[in-house]
Amino acid sequence: MGRAPSDSAGGDRLRFLRSFLASPRKVGAVLPTSRRTVDNTLDLAPLEEARWVVELGAGTGVYTRGILERVGSDARVVAFEVDAQLSSILASQLRDPRLSVVSDSAVNVARHLDGAAVDVIVSAVPFTSLPVPERKQILRAARDALGREGIMLVLQYSPLIERELRQTFTYVRRRLSPLNVPPAFLFACQGDPRSPAGER
Repeated sequence: MGRAPSDSAGGDRLRFLRSFLASPRKVGAVLPTSRRTVDNTLDLAPLEEARWVVELGAGTGVYTRGILERVGSDARVVAFEVDAQLSSILASQLRDPRLSVVSDSAVNVARHLDGAAVDVIVSAVPFTSLPVPERKQILRAARDALGREGIMLVLQYSPLIERELRQTFTYVRRRLSPLNVPPAFLFACQGDPRSPAGER
């Protein structure tokens, strides 16, 4: 399978910066995530085996490209980006039949899945910048969209979200990506604590 289209780093950084300046609470960082951190994050889940992948907070597509490079030809990737301009640009840049770009809040993830259970969710949503009710809604919506063995990967620039992740999921692993600017905290989350076995 061919690689996804390469990232135009300069243009993406400028678009990302403009979106940050326009809405810093929604974007959460001045620069896109580094490729090293993208790889470190995606290494935490078996994307090669995934049939349904959801991305929350797609931004300029640095994770989207990494996901498309790893998933199989029959996979479905649904990328959510609440910023309509970034969403439109991403959809025009990445014309891949496996990909659907959705300009909607991550709270509404289930509306766009046709009832499918998701294998992997990749999130760069800046949770600690969001109001508490909204971030709790997003985390629960993501957890409920996962299949029994599903994994949610979360990138944050602070470890403060870890407590809420542990309240939402049964198993949470943490990893640091120190060379990103700023350093990134990566989490891999599984299971539903509402179930005795930690699974749905």
